[in-house]
Amino acid sequence: MKVLITGGAGFIGHHLALHLSSLGYKVLCLDNLSRSSPEVVKTLRSFNIDLIVADVLDINSLELIMSRFKPEVVIHTAALVSVEESVRKPEDYLRCNVLGTLNTVRVSTNYGVSRFIYLSSAAVYGDPIKLPVSEEHPLNPKSPYGLSKLIGEEVVKLYHRMYGLEYVILRLFNVYGPRQSLNPYSGVITKFIDMVCKGLPPVIYGDGTQTRDFIHVLDVCRATQLSISTEYVNEVYNIGSGKPLSINELANLIIRISKLELRPTYEPSRPSDIRHSYADISKAVKYLGFKPSVSIEKGIEELYKNLVSAKTKY
Repeated sequence: MKVLITGGAGFIGHHLALHLSSLGYKVLCLDNLSRSSPEVVKTLRSFNIDLIVADVLDINSLELIMSRFKPEVVIHTAALVSVEESVRKPEDYLRCNVLGTLNTVRVSTNYGVSRFIYLSSAAVYGDPIKLPVSEEHPLNPKSPYGLSKLIGEEVVKLYHRMYGLEYVILRLFNVYGPRQSLNPYSGVITKFIDMVCKGLPPVIYGDGTQTRDFIHVLDVCRATQLSISTEYVNEVYNIGSGKPLSINELANLIIRISKLELRPTYEPSRPSDIRHSYADISKAVKYLGFKPSVSIEKGIEELYKNLVSAKTKY
């Protein structure tokens, strides 16, 4: 089966490419490389996974790629993903995440793609009024990023209603794992581990009692793989661990694994940050057969050891 992954040189996208390729899928990655790390590109090439440098905002390039590759499944991961940055640059997020999704959906429909998988975000929910957050929760994003992902969902659903495009939407909670780029918009786990590896205390924004649902990228890959084969299509599924973890607990877990004498430092909370969030994953468990397999303790311990090992080499 041929699978096209947009954003295929991104954090989640390249893990998907490696996972699906190892299972025998013919994978083609598309990415403009604007936020890809050299390590990720090198990893894709080392596994002989094809990568085309192109932008989902360029519909002509999308059409050319689609006409030549003829994928049966498109997994749309290409997006800008920082809540904080989206507050400062809302036009960039609406352009990339909405128009990019529209272009990809249009071309997928025109070239007869049999299934479209859209990686959305828990940011579409905004501040939860009930925990855990189910797929039926009201949608009230607090940031341009969350809004852009919600509009993307509606674009996918519209093309299903208009043209019968078969889809699965996965609302991802806080994804972490190997080769997540370290930059101002990295996930909190990547930032904390980097600070601790340098012998510095993790910096927490707010009082640290806020909670998140952390899910390992390999579990996201498994959920996406299940979405390719499931008969329960044209549905939205939460993908998370189903367990809340406070930022204080996260910081202390990383410090404990490091065996260093550190204490977190605190800064004022940031705009548009959600206070508490964790997923009700019962729908994904029931209909996709999804079950998280990487515990937060195991996932962070492996990340920490790998980063320490990598720093030791240089």
